[in-house]
Amino acid sequence: MKDKSRSSSSGITLFLCGDVMTGRGLDQVLPHPVDPTIYESYVKDARDYILLAERVNGPINKPVSYSYIWGDAMEVWNKIDPTLKIINLETSITTHDQPWSGKGINYRMHPENIKVFTSAGIDFCSLANNHLLDWGREGLLETLQTLKDAGIACAGAGINLADAGRPAQFEVGQSRVIIIAYGSVTSGILKSWAASAENSGVNLLPGQDDKALDIIGKQVKSIKQPGDIVIFSVHWGSNWGYDIPGDQRSFAHALIDNAGVDIIHGHSSHHPRGIELYKDKLIIYGAGDFINDYEGISGYEQYRDDLTLMYFPMIDPSGGTLISMILVPMQIRKFRLNHVSVADARWLLDMLNREGRKLGTSAVLTEDGYYSLHWD
Repeated sequence: MKDKSRSSSSGITLFLCGDVMTGRGLDQVLPHPVDPTIYESYVKDARDYILLAERVNGPINKPVSYSYIWGDAMEVWNKIDPTLKIINLETSITTHDQPWSGKGINYRMHPENIKVFTSAGIDFCSLANNHLLDWGREGLLETLQTLKDAGIACAGAGINLADAGRPAQFEVGQSRVIIIAYGSVTSGILKSWAASAENSGVNLLPGQDDKALDIIGKQVKSIKQPGDIVIFSVHWGSNWGYDIPGDQRSFAHALIDNAGVDIIHGHSSHHPRGIELYKDKLIIYGAGDFINDYEGISGYEQYRDDLTLMYFPMIDPSGGTLISMILVPMQIRKFRLNHVSVADARWLLDMLNREGRKLGTSAVLTEDGYYSLHWD
């Protein structure tokens, strides 16, 4: 268990984001890239994704520093100073050169580039997603060891099912933040990637039903104590679109009602989706990609996947309820997170209000250019 004893008198401020995809093109601009060979239908060299980005937004002076990709997010982190930084890591960290057969798209980052995460002070990586085994179980094992050696906690994948299902725990003052990570086949995770008693793999969600609720509820009950905050980090659902399936929403509510969960940290969508407060507890259905190498790839422009959000909820540990939440808009440009233009800030705000209206939330622009979440 890690000790993160700093918290404010009124609550615990966290940083959450969506998919962090530091493999492929991003890995190639970092100081220690892996062999750029990839096995996609149309692209065979990961450096081609650099060329695509440069064609649209101009040259990237590589190799970049380890902190480069975080860009203006570093300034925001320094200003808000969250107690924990929690991400979904959607790449394998490995030099293993045999991709998962038939997978099609394979993300990997050189283990020497782990400093990209330590430079940003990342505390936790959720691993239960559809890219962690892109380079096989050997690649997963190297990922786990690299994170361990760097002192970065993780959950959602492991050397066996018990390891993959083990929550991460952080002591924060008199409380604990407990993070449980699952991945759903609805996000594209192969069933063959599921961890078992004998095999390494991801912590696969058995469904969005009473069986899954019972498993999760028993796990939470066995570990949660008064004052603890339980985060359910889950990779689920489609990449595109704003509709939230009814069964997903019902399952999120049931996790809060029946399984002792305080925050649902959902990811998989390549763009942010609507946010809900249910019984004053935070549900992020789709956090959106936080950093990726998609610049220059056409299609789905209506979703503006170049625009992303930093989520800063302040949580009351006495009941796990949301006190307040700040959202900070960012734009991915030149493989870097940048402050947005006035027009793009308005676009994201309008999206949050349009989609939030369906869920009982809204956002307002603050004087410093951030958003403040409001709810019914």
